[in-house]
Amino acid sequence: MTELRNVEADLSRFRRRVLAASVAVFVCFVLLVTRLVWLQVVRHQELDEQAEANRTAIVPIVPNRGLIVDRNGIVLASNYSAYTLEITPSRLDAPVETVIDQLARIVEIQPRDRRRFKKLMEESKSIDSVPIRTKLTDEEVARFTVQRYRFPGVEIKARLFRSYPWGELASHAIGYIGRINQAEKKQMEDWPEEEQANYRGTEYIGKLGVEQSYEQQLHGTTGVEQVETAASGRAVRKLASTPAVPGNTVKLSIDIKLQKLVEDLYGNRRGAFVALDPKTGEVLAFVSKPTFDPNLFVDGIDQENWQALNESIDKPLLNRALRGTYPPGSTYKPYMALAALETGKRTPQQTIHDPGYFMFGGHKFRDDKEGGHGTVDMYKSIVDSCDTYYYMLANDLGVDTMHDYMAHFGFGELTGIDIAGEARGLLPSTEWKRKAYHRPEQQKWYAGETISLGIGQGYNNFTMLQLASALGTLVNNGVRMKPHLVKEVVDVTTRQVEPVAPEVTGRLDVKPQNIAVVLHAMEGVNIEGTSAAAFKGAGYTSGGKTGTAQVITIAQNAKYNAAQLDERHRDHALFVAFAPAENPRIALAMIVENGGFGASAAAPIARRVFDYELLGQYPSKEDMEAVRGAKATAPIGTPRGADAAWPPAGENVAVTVPIGGTPEAKASVRAAQTVAAAFSPSATATVGTPTAGTTWEPRWRPPAAEAAPAAAIKPVAQARR
Repeated sequence: MTELRNVEADLSRFRRRVLAASVAVFVCFVLLVTRLVWLQVVRHQELDEQAEANRTAIVPIVPNRGLIVDRNGIVLASNYSAYTLEITPSRLDAPVETVIDQLARIVEIQPRDRRRFKKLMEESKSIDSVPIRTKLTDEEVARFTVQRYRFPGVEIKARLFRSYPWGELASHAIGYIGRINQAEKKQMEDWPEEEQANYRGTEYIGKLGVEQSYEQQLHGTTGVEQVETAASGRAVRKLASTPAVPGNTVKLSIDIKLQKLVEDLYGNRRGAFVALDPKTGEVLAFVSKPTFDPNLFVDGIDQENWQALNESIDKPLLNRALRGTYPPGSTYKPYMALAALETGKRTPQQTIHDPGYFMFGGHKFRDDKEGGHGTVDMYKSIVDSCDTYYYMLANDLGVDTMHDYMAHFGFGELTGIDIAGEARGLLPSTEWKRKAYHRPEQQKWYAGETISLGIGQGYNNFTMLQLASALGTLVNNGVRMKPHLVKEVVDVTTRQVEPVAPEVTGRLDVKPQNIAVVLHAMEGVNIEGTSAAAFKGAGYTSGGKTGTAQVITIAQNAKYNAAQLDERHRDHALFVAFAPAENPRIALAMIVENGGFGASAAAPIARRVFDYELLGQYPSKEDMEAVRGAKATAPIGTPRGADAAWPPAGENVAVTVPIGGTPEAKASVRAAQTVAAAFSPSATATVGTPTAGTTWEPRWRPPAAEAAPAAAIKPVAQARR
């Protein structure tokens, strides 16, 4: 029997299915339209910006770092462009070591390059580009370019490198730059957003000296470039750009020729030397010996050089002028004499009898002259450097009176010089000792400890910067000026000069007649006293004070014999001096470590400095050798002209300045002319844009009409009119 289908039931079922399907389609359509409206209307602007961002990239343009020049315009720190081979670990398709091994078949990669790369990679993020080789030759660039397709994540970049053309000269004052490490990046996170933005793309920062302290002025303003990119991320074309603004030029107060003279006179000896203008606080020379080559640090110092510098017994990385603290020895006596006059403990005419020692508490404090100096007044105590006079004076003044008076000169305090890392030194007092020690018996001040303070020994420890600043205060009639290494900052865009104004940091309430007594005695030191031999025949009048500071204690019954001591246990030689006496333009403090007597090891250097600064005379070659060996007092031979030893490396100095076709590039050419001329009248400047496989052209020599500004090259004798 055949079963008949229920048509109505089938139709009803069909209609329900069609309705369900229609509802589903409608719902999907509504969802699609809603999504379309959401994307095309509500989020249109946001998505449009994202699409534009995917199509374009914002690339920071790192500015050229500003120049550092000396007071006469001689360039001390500049820039040059060179090719680097860089690896971005996150983009590699093979292990890093494998890639480096393959690269080593194309360009030379030495073991130290691998070690430096490993160190930099540890300090960087995986997305950062890390150099494996710097300063590639054109041939190496060409070889890699041909096989670049084999190395995704490896590329050639043209980068600016810092250059310190005179190497070790004044390196502690100038400082150096280095790659930004993780600690510094973390510190930058606390910077204002504007400052952080200005350092995008920047990989190097000032690490020491002026490079560090004037980082903001030297860095410049970062530019931006908007480029269109392909799907692979490769730049296709430039859409827009805001050029970077180069860093400003920082002009130091240092006379680099004077600096070189002092460093040459020290030779291989260790020590520190600071010379400044007492009226302005401008530092004229800032020497720490031994020194180091800052170029080693620019693109990452290798392990061998770092170990040699860091483990050297001579500590070349220690800035002795800024951080080295020493007993001042007899250079302390003029300040002791002034304190005695101001407190009424002594008069200029008052005398003592010096038998050659001072007995106190059963201990014999010996004078340097066996048998003593006889009858001694204040003038003779300074001229002949009588220890006994100051043993007695220290006992009469007491430690706290000495502390309170010496603090006015800045002893034991920071001078505030415009570079970081200054040591405070130590000016002892009873309060200091209570805070410095934990055990009660150590906290007590013993009367015998006061005696040696009078001759600059005991707990006294100061930097040469403090000694120079104190002397500047003394010869400036009690007006204390803040020392500074930077004379002015020049805006490279507007040419506006921002001078560093002299800053008074203190005024001593002291009687002028008392200062006159002390300064007159210091003049006597160089005329008839301990340093008279060094200043014999000088064409000017100067003042000074020699000093000898013990490194180790000599037993009471023993005599000091330098020949029987290890070289590093011998006495330090110190000297402070000023000139011309009637209107001091330069005040200096210096130490020759383990040099013995200040009169023989230190004063002769000061004499040559004054001859150079005041008379424009440079020592003869034989005189230079004699001073380096502590075998000369007054100059020997025929003095040379002030520029006799400049430039240090001869006159074939090449200055490289990268340029392009923009208006800024033309300004760079003019900058190259100025830089080259500042190096030497016959220097040359190389200008050009580095591109793969090509050399930089042309090589250009500045004509006389376009040489450096008149201020750039002047005789030393005219430099500070």
